[in-house]
This record gives sequence, C-alpha cells and structure tokens, in this order.
Amino acid sequence: MDLPEVVIYTDGACSGNPGPGGWAAILVFGPHQKEISGYEPATTNQRMELTAAIRGLEALKRPCAVKLHSDSAYLINAFRQNWLARWQRNGWLTSRKEPVENQDLWKRLLELTRVHRVQWVKVQGHGDDELNNRCDYLAKQAIEQNSTAAK
Repeated sequence: MDLPEVVIYTDGACSGNPGPGGWAAILVFGPHQKEISGYEPATTNQRMELTAAIRGLEALKRPCAVKLHSDSAYLINAFRQNWLARWQRNGWLTSRKEPVENQDLWKRLLELTRVHRVQWVKVQGHGDDELNNRCDYLAKQAIEQNSTAAK
C-alpha cells in the first residue's frame, strides 16, 4: 500500500533548562505547508524536542510515510541506534539501571510510529537548513509570546 509522503521538521527550545519551553513543527505535503507550535510554562529542552515530533505526527490525519527532520541527537539516536528497544527490554531502565527520562513522551512516540512509517533524519542545528531554522524561530517565539503574556 502506497502511503502519502510527508516531510516534517521539528524543534524544541527552552528558556533555562528547566524553564518555559516552546516547540514547533512544519509539515510539508506536496505544495502544502503547515506550521504548528506550542508552549509549556515549566519543562526541559529534551521534552520540547520530543513534544515537537509528537505534535507533528499527531497532526497527520491518516497513516503516512514520514521523513521527520530534527536537530536533536537525543530524539534521532533513540530510534536510529535502537535505544528505545533496549530501554523497553530493560523495563524502561537505562544502562545505568536508572529510569529512562521522559517515558511518557517516548511511549507516545512509539504509538505514533506504529501508525506512520517514520524515517528519522538528523539535521545540523542553527545551520543553513531553512525549515529547521524556521522551527527554531517558531519554538522560541512561542516562549516569548507566552512569557510576555504571563507578565
């Protein structure tokens, strides 16, 4: 079965770590492009990186073949280097026998990868990738707009 092909760029940001955070995703389907972003008042950079990927995948209305681009080695390596499979086999413990952080988000990502066929693409952060830079801007803008509104 041929799945629709979608490209997603994602990024997360945090003002302080932990601190207020923002996430963004850009979905590209043929000539169409959609930007989404959001804010959390108290979070970490890692959680925002994972949330961006989750929200991007959740925005898809049907199963798709996805090329998901991120500058987060944490996110990309977890899938490419099979960290998730090891964590699951070890009862969600790291190699140091400590609980894996952000289990709730990792579990949601795993659910979404059962719906969509995802190829994980690592991009250089703050480089010359236009859509990655746009995601970075949107994530930081979400923090700025919400932090200003809270004052």
